[in-house]
Amino acid sequence: MNDSPSTNLPPVLERLKELIGPDLERTNAIILEQLNSQVELIPMLGAHIISSGGKRLRPVLTLLTARLFNYKGQDDALLAAVVEFIHTATLLHDDVVDSSGTRRGRATANSVWGSKAPVLVGDYLFSRSFQILVEHGNLKVLQIIADACAVISEGEVMQLVATNDLATTEAHYLEVVTRKTSTLFAAAAQLGAVLNHRSETEEHVLSKYGLLLGNAYQVVDDALDYSATNEVLGKAVGDDFQEGKITLPVIHAYRHGTEEEKEFWRACLERKEFPKDALQRAIQLVKERGSLDFAMQRAKQFAQDAKMQLIGLPDTPEREAMAMLADFSVERSY
Repeated sequence: MNDSPSTNLPPVLERLKELIGPDLERTNAIILEQLNSQVELIPMLGAHIISSGGKRLRPVLTLLTARLFNYKGQDDALLAAVVEFIHTATLLHDDVVDSSGTRRGRATANSVWGSKAPVLVGDYLFSRSFQILVEHGNLKVLQIIADACAVISEGEVMQLVATNDLATTEAHYLEVVTRKTSTLFAAAAQLGAVLNHRSETEEHVLSKYGLLLGNAYQVVDDALDYSATNEVLGKAVGDDFQEGKITLPVIHAYRHGTEEEKEFWRACLERKEFPKDALQRAIQLVKERGSLDFAMQRAKQFAQDAKMQLIGLPDTPEREAMAMLADFSVERSY
């Protein structure tokens, strides 16, 4: 698990290596195998982003929830690979839409190959995912992933429409987060219960856990855009600001700002008129208005609610690791 610019993994990631290290290795092997294509650019570009690190949280959720119920088969790694394919496809498309230059400390695919190839390879990954699911033959799994992909696409469009719009409410922002990010977390967690033929109640509990974990994770991501450093974050701090994304720290700072401060936000985010040292000013305002603290409190509540979903599930090391993941989602600095 190449998870950060640092070689010292947080305790939860070390714990995950102990619990599901071999399962994750099987997943990575399947990813590389399924990336194989006679069209040379596809495995080259796909491997560029998949091998660039990341915490693999979504496939990890599938592996953990499968083991939570003592799964003995081999399909957990296959479905985890599908989840990672879908996540990778969304990243390829996101980076093109956002014109992002770096991700996880490395050049994005679009900055290396231009915008056309990543979009097409992202499409291939989506298509390959559904080929794998059809071959797998579990209609319920196929339905969960298909529904998730549709909702994620809606979230992407919702975020695009809200770009540069300071009238965006906290409720709308959270709806985008839920659709765009948390839906795949929810699906990944639910798959473990489906593989084990557990009850619909248990499926719902794990899906809800994944959704809340995803919410916590994304809200922290958006806060880090105004508080981390480039080296630690693995991308340029202030990217969201430069791209006109209306995230929770901005919504709070704008709502509670003076008229002069609101005019600053309107100039930057709506009219795209960035004065000198605009990013430094934005960072100062979200700190002065308590907007980072506000966002972090929201994230911590999501994480706490996620942990509450685990009550009643089997008391296993996997459940403990899932609780640790919720804590990690709001304690991390990258």
